[in-house]
Amino acid sequence: MFSKRTEPASIASQLVFLFTLAAAFLLSCGLGVFYWLVVRHAFEEDNAVLADKISALSADLKAGGPKALDEELKSVRTGEHAVYWVRVVDSAGRIVTETPGMNALLPPSIFPRTHTSTSAARNPKNYRIGGRLFSLVTTTEEANGQPSTIQVAQDRSTDDQFTKEFGALLAVVLAFGILASTAIAITVTKRGLRPLADMTLSFERVGATHLSERVPPARWPRELQPLAVAFDEMLDRLEDSFTRLSQFSADLAHELRTPIANILGEAQVTLTRARTADEYREVIESTVGECERLSRIVDNLLFLARAEAADRQIHPTLFDGRAAVEKIAAYYQTIAEDRHVAITCAGAGEIYADPVLFGRAVSNLVDNALRFTPDRGVVQISIAVRAAHAEVAVSDNGCGVAPEHLPRVFDRFYRADSSRSAHGAGLGLALVKSIMNLHGGSATLNSEVNRGTTVVLAFPNKAKSESAV
Repeated sequence: MFSKRTEPASIASQLVFLFTLAAAFLLSCGLGVFYWLVVRHAFEEDNAVLADKISALSADLKAGGPKALDEELKSVRTGEHAVYWVRVVDSAGRIVTETPGMNALLPPSIFPRTHTSTSAARNPKNYRIGGRLFSLVTTTEEANGQPSTIQVAQDRSTDDQFTKEFGALLAVVLAFGILASTAIAITVTKRGLRPLADMTLSFERVGATHLSERVPPARWPRELQPLAVAFDEMLDRLEDSFTRLSQFSADLAHELRTPIANILGEAQVTLTRARTADEYREVIESTVGECERLSRIVDNLLFLARAEAADRQIHPTLFDGRAAVEKIAAYYQTIAEDRHVAITCAGAGEIYADPVLFGRAVSNLVDNALRFTPDRGVVQISIAVRAAHAEVAVSDNGCGVAPEHLPRVFDRFYRADSSRSAHGAGLGLALVKSIMNLHGGSATLNSEVNRGTTVVLAFPNKAKSESAV
C-alpha cells in the first residue's frame, strides 16, 4: 500500500480563510447584537403600550363599570382588524363583555393567571394561532364593589413579521459581508505576498554561473529581510565552496599531471633507442618514485574524504603526550641532523586522542617545519595542559608565512609560495585540520615572515569530548 502524499497547505488560502472567518465572526456578533437590540426595543415598546392600554381599561371599568366597556367593545365591527382584544369576566366566571369574535379565536382558558396590571404587562404570555402572534395578559379590578377579571390580547403579528423580515435582511447583509470580506482578503493577500513572488524571481536567477547574484535585504518588507539575509549568506557559502572546488579540481589536475607527465616523458625517451640495463634501471627507479608520489597524494585524498564522512569513527584514549612527541622527534632526528636542525621537546601532560591520528597530525607538522627551517634552525614540540583541553604546539624559526596567505593555509593543495611545489602536494595542513575536526578540537597557525611559524593543536579533554558525543 502506498501512503497518500499530503499536499502542503497554501499560505494564501490559509490567510484568506482565517481573514474571512474572523470577519464573519465579527459581522455575526455585530449584526446579532444589533438584531437583539432592535427586537428588544420593539418588544419593550409593545409592553409599554400594552401597560397603558390595561391602565386605561382599568380606569374605564372603575369609572363606568362593565357597561361602559361593553359599549366601547361593541363599537368594533366584526371582521375589522383589531390590535387589542378585550374580555371582561365576573367573579362567577361569566363573560360580561368581549371583543366580537374573540371567543372563537382566543378562548378564556388560554390566558395566564391573574396578575397586577403592571406585572402582567411586563411579562405577557405569547400565543400563536393561524400564523398570528398574540401577547396575553390577565388582571383583576373592582367595579361597583364586585371584582372583575380583564383579559387583554395584543396582536403583535405585524411586529413578528417585521422581526422575521429584519432577521432575513441581516442574514443577507451577513452573506454579502462575508463575500466582500473574502474578496478583500484575496486582494490583500495577493498584494501582501507579492514580495515573495518577486523574491522567487530573484532566486531563480541564481545559478552555477551566477552565484554572485544577491537579494538586497533593504528592498524587502521587514518580515522578509531575515530570509533575504539568510539567503545571501547561503549564497556566500556556496560561492566560496564553488570557488574552492574549482581551485581544488585545478590543483588536483596539476598535481597528478606532473608525475604522470614525468613517467610518460621518461618512458617515451627511453623507448627511442636501445638502453643499457643501468639506464633502464634508472628509468624504472624514477618511475617508482613518481608512482610513490602519486600513491601518497591518493592516500591523503582518501583520508580527507573519509575524515569528512558523517560516519567516520575514531578511537580516542588517554596517553602520555610527552612520550608520544618524543617518539615522533626521534623518528625525524636523522633527517634533522642531515639538515643541521635541532628538534626539542618541552612540557608534559596526558592527551585524550586517537594515538594513530595524533601521530599523523604531529608528524605532518614536524615534516613541514623541517622543510622550511634553515640550517642551524630549531623545531620545538611543546605540550601544555589547559582547563578544557591539551595543546600541542610545533614551532620553527623558518621563513614564515605572509599574512595574506594565513586564511587559506589549511586548504587542500594550497601553497603560500609556488616555489615550494617540489616540497609536497599541499595536503599536509589540510590533513591536520581534518584530524582536529574529527576530535572536536581546533588547529591554529601563527606566523611572522622571516621569524618563524607556530601551529597549535587543541585536543579537548576527556570529559568535554564525551559530553560532546
